[in-house]
Amino acid sequence: MAKQGNIQIASENMMPIIKKWLYSDKDIFLREIVANAADAITKFKKLTDMGECPADENAPRIEVRVDKAAKTLTVEDNGIGMTEEEVEKYITQIAFSGAADFLSKYEKAGGEGIIGHFGLGFYSAYMISENIEIYTKSYKEDAPAVHWQSDGESTYTIDECDYARRGTKIVMHIAAEEKEFLEQATVRGLLEKYCAFMPYPIYLDPAGKEEDKPVNDTQPLYLKNPKDCTDEEYLAFYRQVFHDYHDPLLWIHLNMDYPFRLKGILYFPKVKNKVELERGKVKLYCNQVFIADNIKEVIPEYLLLLNGVIDCPDIPLNVSRSFLQNDRQVQKISKHIVKKVADKLTGLYKTDREKYDTSWADLSVFIKVGCLKDEDFYAKVKDIVIFKDLNGTYKNLEEFRAEQQPAQSGGEPAAKEAQEKEEGGEKKEAEKPVTVYYVSDEVGQAQYISMFRAAGLNAIVCDSFVDPHYISYVEYKESGKFRFLRIDADVDAALKEGASDEEADKALSEAFSKALSVEGVSVKVERFKTKEIPAVINVAEFSRRFREMSAFYGMEGADVDGEMTLVLNAANPVVQAFSGLDEERQGVVARQVYYLAKLSYKKLSPKEMENFSLNTVRMLEKFIG
Repeated sequence: MAKQGNIQIASENMMPIIKKWLYSDKDIFLREIVANAADAITKFKKLTDMGECPADENAPRIEVRVDKAAKTLTVEDNGIGMTEEEVEKYITQIAFSGAADFLSKYEKAGGEGIIGHFGLGFYSAYMISENIEIYTKSYKEDAPAVHWQSDGESTYTIDECDYARRGTKIVMHIAAEEKEFLEQATVRGLLEKYCAFMPYPIYLDPAGKEEDKPVNDTQPLYLKNPKDCTDEEYLAFYRQVFHDYHDPLLWIHLNMDYPFRLKGILYFPKVKNKVELERGKVKLYCNQVFIADNIKEVIPEYLLLLNGVIDCPDIPLNVSRSFLQNDRQVQKISKHIVKKVADKLTGLYKTDREKYDTSWADLSVFIKVGCLKDEDFYAKVKDIVIFKDLNGTYKNLEEFRAEQQPAQSGGEPAAKEAQEKEEGGEKKEAEKPVTVYYVSDEVGQAQYISMFRAAGLNAIVCDSFVDPHYISYVEYKESGKFRFLRIDADVDAALKEGASDEEADKALSEAFSKALSVEGVSVKVERFKTKEIPAVINVAEFSRRFREMSAFYGMEGADVDGEMTLVLNAANPVVQAFSGLDEERQGVVARQVYYLAKLSYKKLSPKEMENFSLNTVRMLEKFIG
C-alpha cells in the first residue's frame, strides 16, 4: 500500500521558491540531476573497493532519454541506489528543508551572487517539471525497489515497485511551457555544456548498440600528467572545448595536489584588438562538474583574457561571491594560478627568446592588461615586457634605457654613473629619467621616423590600444626612471643643427602664422639636420594622451587637438624662400606646408581634405602661371 506524508518544510509551497530564485538558471537542473547520478556511481564503486558489496560486471553508465510523446525527460544510473528510508531522508527531508534554508540565505544576500545551486540539487528539476518520479533500488540485496513521486507541492507518495536493476531512475514530466527540454538537440547542448567531462559515460537516447557513443569525455586531457601529453593532444583539446580554428600561442598545464587540489589547462589565444580581448573564457569545474564561466573571484579578471579549463574540488561553491572574495583558500588558489602564468611566460622569455619575440604581438596585450590590473603580476613580469624598436629588434625597457642613457647624458657612460657612490657624506643628485621616444603609427609617423633615423636616434613601437595606458603606468610605477614621449611630441636636440637666429626666427614665425591663419595652431622655427622636411606638427604629450584615453572610454570631445605647434624647418628651401613671396603666395604655401605636416600627424577631417585639395590646385595654377 502506498504511503503518504507531508513534506517537512516551513514554506507551504516549494514552487514559488524555485521559480523566484532559479528561473534565470533553469537549464542548470540537468547538471544537478546528472551530477547526482555520477555521485551515486562513485559511492557504489567505493563500497565495492572496500569489500562491502560485490563488484558489478556492468560498466558504470548514465543514460538520458527524451520521450516527446510521453513528455518526459529521464536520467538513469547504475549507482548505489536507495532504500525507502534513504529516499525519505535524503529526498523528502534534507532537500526540501535545504531549500527553505537556501531561500533564507539567498534573501539575506539580496538574491545576487550565488555561484551554482547545489543546495537545491534534485529539486532544481521542478523548474521545468510539473511532476517528478523516482524509481530506485538499493545495492542492499534485501531492500525492495522504491517508487516516489511529487508535483512539488507540499505532499509526496512513496511505495514499493518492481524496478529491477540497481540504481536510480529520475523521470521528469516536463511542464507545458518548458517543451524545449523535450528536444534532443537542446538536451544534448546542455549535456555538452555542463557534463562534458563528468567521470562516467553519459549516453543520450542510447539504442543499446555497441556503436553508441557517450556525449562526454570521461578522461579529459587536463587530468593527465603534463609529461604524458603531446602538443597534438593539447591542440585537439583546445579545438574540442573552445571551437576556435586559430591555434593558441602556448599553454600552461596546471597539476597539483598540495596544499590544494588544482588541475587545468590555460591557453593563450591570439589577441590583437579590443574586440578579441573579450573573447576569453575560463571554464571552472568541481570534480569534473561544470560550475560556470569566468568566475573572477577564483580566476583574476585579466586572466579571463585566456581560454582554459580549471578543475578545483577545494573551492566552496554554495556561497556568495563576497565570501569567495574573502576566503583565504580561494585567494591562495588565485595567486597560485597567477604565479604559474608568470612563471610560464618568464621561462619562455629565458629559454626560447626567439619564440617569445615572434609571439609578442599576440602576448603583449594580455601581459600589459595583467600588469595594469595586478601590481604583483607587474612585479613578476615587468622585465619581460618587450618593445620593438625602429630597427625591428625587441628589447625590454631596461635594455633600451641602457642604450639611450649614454646619448642623453652627454656621452658619459651609464655604467660609470651607476658605480658612483656617496662622497663626503653627501648623496649624489637623483638620476634623471631617460626619455623613451615611441611611435604609435609606423605608417602615419613615417616622416618623423625618417628624421629620427637620419639623426641616429631610436624609438620603440607602441601601436596597440593598451599601450597609452601601459606607458603611463610604467611612468608611475618606475618614477624617475622613464619619461615617454611620442616622436612628434617635441623636436629632440639631436634632430637640430646649427645656431638659431632668434630675431629672424621670430619674424618668420609671425609672418607664417599670419599667412596660415589657423586658430589653435602656434608656429615656431627650428633648424633640422634634414632639409627635405619643411615642417612637423608637435602636440604636447600630456594633452594627446588625455585625448587618447578619453577616446578609449568614449568621452565626448576626445578628438579635439589642442596645444598644437607647427615647427618650421629653417633648413628647408621652401621655408627659406617663404619670406620673399608675395602675400597671396605666402598664404598658399603656408597652408600647403601645414596640411602636409598635419597629414603626417593624423588624418585630415573631410573639410580639411577639401581645403587641402583646393589649395593644391591653387599651387599648381601658380606654378603654371
